[in-house]
Amino acid sequence: MKPAPDLTRNFANPQGIRPAPQPVPPGARPEIFLQDVGAVPEERWVRQADNVSFLPLCFGVTQGYYVNLLRVRKSGVLSCHRHFGAVHAQVLKGRWFYLEHDWVATEGSFVMEAPGETHTLVVPDDVPEMITWFHVTAGYVYFDQGRQTGYEDVFTKLQRAREHYEQFGLPQAELDRLVR
Repeated sequence: MKPAPDLTRNFANPQGIRPAPQPVPPGARPEIFLQDVGAVPEERWVRQADNVSFLPLCFGVTQGYYVNLLRVRKSGVLSCHRHFGAVHAQVLKGRWFYLEHDWVATEGSFVMEAPGETHTLVVPDDVPEMITWFHVTAGYVYFDQGRQTGYEDVFTKLQRAREHYEQFGLPQAELDRLVR
């Protein structure tokens, strides 16, 4: 079991710096803060396919992006897809690669995927679990043998999460808090 984090806020402050008097402007949504996403209950992970799920962290519906953790518990080809916007990723656990590139993303790796790029995500055979933080802008289309088979964007991700929460009796207000 992981030890509880130290949440004390003691620090040296010889100049007596005080908090900003109005840190959040009127009309702004409050920040999203999750203490330990690694300890989120299993039922919060939204099933996407067999042994593939995501943990929603933010749905930017007004700017067309979403942020999530993608968890894959199988090896092999996950999907071939083309991005319409930039994607930023950081590998938290395991490793993966794209067939179209010669690098392998390992724990701690950062990847910026260019808009318009098409690639095929693969999890190696010896990786039992891969978890990667993704910030996806715009969306992407899925391909199978060159034929378009579907698409995904912030709205389809939010809808899938809502359906999952409904199915498992989870409060929709938790998802509403993630919408920006």
